[in-house]
Amino acid sequence: MMQTDADPIIAIATALGRSGIGIVRISFGTAGASAVAELMDALFHDQLAPRSAVYVPFFDATGVPLDRGIGLYFPAPHSYTGEHVVELQGHGGPVVLQLVLQRCLDTGHGIGLRLAQPGEFTRRAFLNNKLDLAQAEAVADLIEASTEAAARSAYYSLEGAFSNDVHRLVNAVIDLRMLIEATLDFPDEEIDFLGAINAPSKLENICNALATIQRDAKQGALLREGLSVVLAGQPNVGKSSLLNALAGAELSIVTPIAGTTRDKVMQTIQIEGIPLHIIDTAGLRDTKDEVERLGIARSWNEIKHAEIVLHLIDARNKISKEDYKIADQFPVGVPVVRIFNKIDLVGIQPNVRDSKDSDAREIYLSAKTTIGMELLRAELLRIAGWQARSESVYLARERHLRALHAASSHLAIAVKHAACNLHALDLFAEELRLAQEQLSEITGEFTSNDLLGVIFSRFCIGK
Repeated sequence: MMQTDADPIIAIATALGRSGIGIVRISFGTAGASAVAELMDALFHDQLAPRSAVYVPFFDATGVPLDRGIGLYFPAPHSYTGEHVVELQGHGGPVVLQLVLQRCLDTGHGIGLRLAQPGEFTRRAFLNNKLDLAQAEAVADLIEASTEAAARSAYYSLEGAFSNDVHRLVNAVIDLRMLIEATLDFPDEEIDFLGAINAPSKLENICNALATIQRDAKQGALLREGLSVVLAGQPNVGKSSLLNALAGAELSIVTPIAGTTRDKVMQTIQIEGIPLHIIDTAGLRDTKDEVERLGIARSWNEIKHAEIVLHLIDARNKISKEDYKIADQFPVGVPVVRIFNKIDLVGIQPNVRDSKDSDAREIYLSAKTTIGMELLRAELLRIAGWQARSESVYLARERHLRALHAASSHLAIAVKHAACNLHALDLFAEELRLAQEQLSEITGEFTSNDLLGVIFSRFCIGK
């Protein structure tokens, strides 16, 4: 039978495994209040008062209680999904939850009750205008947040901060479009229409507002995704020690024997709330050891996909031909920081400087004693473009950044057409329309069903 957004759906809304409390959630789709009453009568032998927590037994088909817990009823449209919703909060054992789930499915068979797909409850909330698309995505981001800052920003987005900024910008574009398109009715009039409606100033304000949103969205994307940082260099230059120093734990084996690290070791740390995915790799050198060669090949694969490369060099030695050979193979356009490690052995003070022979920055530190580590952390934040703020920023996804960039491109073209005054009003209006569509994709006003399918399929079941 074909599944639709009108079907009643059910899922266990708590995580797999044993827990103190387990939740079974039902959203009734287009089924009416009579269907809700019938299911409650079968499950509880009673009717639940709206928006009241009631301690009730959950009965099986023979009238024997399966469990006892809290029953909640949220009549439409005042629920998470905008539909009639019933929640059963019982004990969190996997077996008892499955028994309650199956009892609900058996009872709701007549109205087509089925198991929910991943993200389907939140998809219903979006379709029923309880959340826009950016807020719906923030639900998943809040669940998946890997740092406190990311969690706070996801909640900020869920509350509508990002959406409100986008809506204000869209409304400004619509207002300007309306004025421009009204002038198209008078193509033969020799009047400075753009000057009369103050279009250049309005367009400049729109561009400035978009630039602010882009800046904040990039900060939010950093909080959500973090950065991939790869440690690279010859054997025994202190890559594993640096990973341990950054992580504040002994994650990698450290020995004076070159080639100890044979495969990558990865650890996610956070600096000012930004997740940094630090990857320690095998030392880069020519070797006949087949296992080490495989590790080195994997190292180069990680370097190829890195967003920042930390090139470690022993501070006791000058940069060798082998170091230059390694540096020449780093991906073009990826920021590289040269780390001169082990300064505690040569009496050099920690410092940061620009390289004389490349675009790389140079940092002198000691991973073993942690002297100079604060310089590295600050440099990573600088490269990431992070700007510490007292207020919250909203979380953003890659699709949001792409839409904002596309809107910015259309507005840049609109600025050029505006300079032509009467001769390009139709093109001016068209670029404003295209910019509006790109911005509206963020909140879901112009969104394909295929995109919705991709977005909500990544949610957990029951949410």
